Amino acid sequence: MCGPAGQRIGPGGHALWATSVAAFLLAGAMAGESKVTGSENRAQWMAEGSYGIMAHYLVTPRGDSPEEKTADLNRIINGFDLDGFMAQFLATGADWFIFTIGQNTGYYNSPNEVLDARLPGHTPRRDLVLEMGRRLHEAGKRFILYLPVETTTPPAEVREAFAWNPADQTEFFRRYLAFIRVYSLRMGALCDGWWFDGWYPSVTRGKWDPAPWCEAARAGNPHSAVAISNAAFCIGTLPPVTPLQDYHGGEVHLLEDGRIRLDFLSGDVYTTPDGKLRKRGQEPRFYMPDSQFIDGVQWHALVPVDSTFNPAVPTMHYSDGMLFKFVKDCKAVRGGVTLNLPIDQRGHFPGESIAQMRRLHEAL
Repeated sequence: MCGPAGQRIGPGGHALWATSVAAFLLAGAMAGESKVTGSENRAQWMAEGSYGIMAHYLVTPRGDSPEEKTADLNRIINGFDLDGFMAQFLATGADWFIFTIGQNTGYYNSPNEVLDARLPGHTPRRDLVLEMGRRLHEAGKRFILYLPVETTTPPAEVREAFAWNPADQTEFFRRYLAFIRVYSLRMGALCDGWWFDGWYPSVTRGKWDPAPWCEAARAGNPHSAVAISNAAFCIGTLPPVTPLQDYHGGEVHLLEDGRIRLDFLSGDVYTTPDGKLRKRGQEPRFYMPDSQFIDGVQWHALVPVDSTFNPAVPTMHYSDGMLFKFVKDCKAVRGGVTLNLPIDQRGHFPGESIAQMRRLHEAL
């Protein structure tokens, strides 16, 4: 996720440097009217469903030694209350769930032999991701997995294990795509999609090919819908990263009056007397979809609710009226909407957040 000046958001809302945004782009049409010729719309179910929920479940184990941290990782993952999570999730009426395998802590929520062989102790014994996928599918829901495309912010030993090297990423691609492929093959049809974060210009330098990423993600399920995010709407970028992706990453930092704010907020941000966030010297810009597709890709927005992706934007609890209007307006053009909610170490959402999601489902 993107923070001030393109920073990544870590556990607890701390900003971690990833990239700087040189310009806000509004290139291309506001929305395309057709799919990529001959391509399968793997994300059609987003257009037909209600909405989705995401949670950033990021583990930072404690300990004075690698062994103590691994033990704490296993304690935390073993303590995830999957029954309680499922009860809350099903109460929302959401049709899909996006879950982080990991992000920038250097620890992951599911075992993986590619990383385990080079850096033991950074994945747990319990396969929480596989268990969650089974439970969601048993309930008739869809499951999307999240991973960043880079390892710029995890600890040095993780960067070394994946061979992260900005000067030559050949070996990184080989190892990291194998890492993704392991998850895809294990999950098979239990994985309905992927959301890849961090495809920033400062990372890819305009040279990365998205095709191998899509291929690795679909190794276990050719119908898996893939999104690749370059921060998207929150920095004013409308076109998708590539026509090879199935749905838009659609990262949003802020809604205002039921519309997406396109202007990136950082630095001298203040609140107006009527409660609007503004940046001095910068006019707010707004956007809403007018089609199911944007440059041939399924339109989708990812919006933090009772949470934030940007330290310059406080945790936002939107009124029912504003949030429901936004979702309904997106659904009116067959767009997809995912709402990111906070989650605790036990896998529980705040009761107030779940209550609002239940009211949203009833309103839809």
